[in-house]
Amino acid sequence: MLTDAQLLRYNRQLLLHDFDIAGQERLQRARVLVVGLGGLGCPAALYLAAAGVGELVLVDGDAVELSNLQRQIAHTEADIGTNKARSAAAAITALNPEVKLRVMEQPLLEPAMASVLAGVDLVLDATDNYPVRFALNRACIAAGVPLVSAAAVRSEGQLAVFDPARGGPCYACLYTEGGAETALSCSDSGVLAPLVGVIGSLLAMEALKILADFGEPLRGQLLAIDLRSMDFRRLQLPVRPDCPACAQLRV
Repeated sequence: MLTDAQLLRYNRQLLLHDFDIAGQERLQRARVLVVGLGGLGCPAALYLAAAGVGELVLVDGDAVELSNLQRQIAHTEADIGTNKARSAAAAITALNPEVKLRVMEQPLLEPAMASVLAGVDLVLDATDNYPVRFALNRACIAAGVPLVSAAAVRSEGQLAVFDPARGGPCYACLYTEGGAETALSCSDSGVLAPLVGVIGSLLAMEALKILADFGEPLRGQLLAIDLRSMDFRRLQLPVRPDCPACAQLRV
């Protein structure tokens, strides 16, 4: 049951007939794990909080640096030296104090993932650490939890929803672990600030669609964007029959 204050706070969402109060109440009951509170995780977490997601689990082992402030909008100069998950939690609380927060100020390692994912409805992969991406994919498959994953570098970004328990490919169907060694990084190749805002907002949008049962999530699809040319492409992703992570789901 929404309070009068909540009806006013979320009024613009409630006006959407296929979202309505039922969608808002689904968000309030939801618990989302956000891994990485950098360029992608900051806007994603802030929008999920603003939209009224009930609980966010924020994970990041890094501290805020001056070079982060060009694009990581949950942090300020006063936060330099502060853990990113802790800094983002403060920004979220200032925006919407109703959101429950759990802060993990250390890297999320694979042995701990099963316990962290327990009770989580969805995972946002906003990290730039490829071993963590593959480990998260395996953990989400084991837990039967949807994974919304994004990446951004230079002026280019991509976004996908991996939910093989409900059909379609997983992250490892698209990428191989050996190929991660050649992946571009922002620290080496650069990144334009608005790009991570766009991709991070889309991360939040896909999460809201899944949690509120609204619209059509990007399950089994890859959205590829280049803001230099404003080129947006949506590609169908095939299931990899011999995928080491999810093939057992189809036995």
